[in-house]
Amino acid sequence: MKTNERQPERICPICGKAYRAVPALSRKDGQTLICPDCGTREALTTLGIEPDEQEKILAVMHKFMDSYE
Repeated sequence: MKTNERQPERICPICGKAYRAVPALSRKDGQTLICPDCGTREALTTLGIEPDEQEKILAVMHKFMDSYE
């Protein structure tokens, strides 16, 4: 999701990385804001996708998202 507002820097409580993108809401508790990558990983995990395949999917997403920024 694109927004014209600059997002504040946050630290993801799951992976510990800093990010400025619009946060995702953790599926684990429905309250915690997490980075988009961890949000995607949680969603893919619920679909039964293995971690190595998740990383491949994220790499493709980053490739295409970077080309639009």
